[in-house]
Amino acid sequence: MAERLSARQILDRLVSFPTVSRETNLPLVEWVETYLASHGIAAHRHWHDDRSKAALFAHVGPAVAGGVVLSGHTDVVPVDGQEWTSDPWTVVERDGRLYGRGTCDMKGFDALAIWALVEAQHRGVTRPLQLALSYDEEVGCTGAPPMIAAMQAVLPKAELAIIGEPSRMKCVNGHKGGAGYRVRVRGFEVHSSLLPEGVSAIMEAARLICWLNDRNAENAAKPVSAVAGLFQPPFTTLHSGMIKGGTAHNITAGDCEFVMEFRIVPGEPPEDWYALWEAEVARLHAAMQAVRPEAGIHLDRFFDVPPLVPEAEGAAETLVRRLTGDNATHVVSYGTEAGQFQEQGYSAVVCGPGDIAQAHQADEYLDLSEFTAGQGFMEKLLADLA
Repeated sequence: MAERLSARQILDRLVSFPTVSRETNLPLVEWVETYLASHGIAAHRHWHDDRSKAALFAHVGPAVAGGVVLSGHTDVVPVDGQEWTSDPWTVVERDGRLYGRGTCDMKGFDALAIWALVEAQHRGVTRPLQLALSYDEEVGCTGAPPMIAAMQAVLPKAELAIIGEPSRMKCVNGHKGGAGYRVRVRGFEVHSSLLPEGVSAIMEAARLICWLNDRNAENAAKPVSAVAGLFQPPFTTLHSGMIKGGTAHNITAGDCEFVMEFRIVPGEPPEDWYALWEAEVARLHAAMQAVRPEAGIHLDRFFDVPPLVPEAEGAAETLVRRLTGDNATHVVSYGTEAGQFQEQGYSAVVCGPGDIAQAHQADEYLDLSEFTAGQGFMEKLLADLA
């Protein structure tokens, strides 16, 4: 008979796979698939276009609609340049904490979800339980939408999804939406003493970044809506965190590239923000070309994550509140795959072990008490489904 691993044993195995987003996740997927198969659970892969990665999903219980999805991502952020005091790819327990890359974000939840699926198979459930493990969440939640669509073509559609991002096992029923743009500004190089005859890609990029700051100032000064007031900060933000360009201090820069992102409050149409931004880019593009027709700006929207909108008496929120006893209101300003499940017709909430403050850090950790609370949640969920 196949061994039934504990959630902690599963966590040890998951962390041992260095599934940084830029690398493959297939060894982890193969291990999970094999482990589930050893317990009579058929898992299904949905491949990335280049087949370097795959999402994995599975179903336990009666082949009927209306079940519960436990959703997590398999990828983690890099450890490059971080000073770790232990091997990031080995779970180390000390001082009541489980250290390792992804223990908090979010292989701790993944381990609990895999454990719960196997337990559901052996104990029996009258309402289905499904597992969904995506890829490329850390680069913009790009792997979840095709996975969710593929699930609906293969499995009976569940009623609700619990996305286990670290929330300290609180019921998070709302988060901001987001989108990211890669911006390439093409200038025209001349000696800097002849500045008006050229176009500096860096200085033109700076105009756009100043535009972002101006919108942040405007948003901060606006009256705060009831929904926005739930968030910190209580308004839509625009941000650039990466920039590079230029070749020398005395040459107008021929190229500049930067990345910008939106964090949009639910209820504000994302398309309106995108249109405003793209109109400003178009205006500046035309002004640059009036100086040198070779100059211009190219945009590439590389992720677009819908907000999670609070649902009035939503099925996911009702279930999670019943299991956790948490009746407070919680929202977060980061994006998750919950909005993508909601967009495709699932009731959705975020609820998982850990504190987001520990995510992506050197010596990332998950408090053992949080992992234990997550296991208690899964036990209650299994009882509820039975």
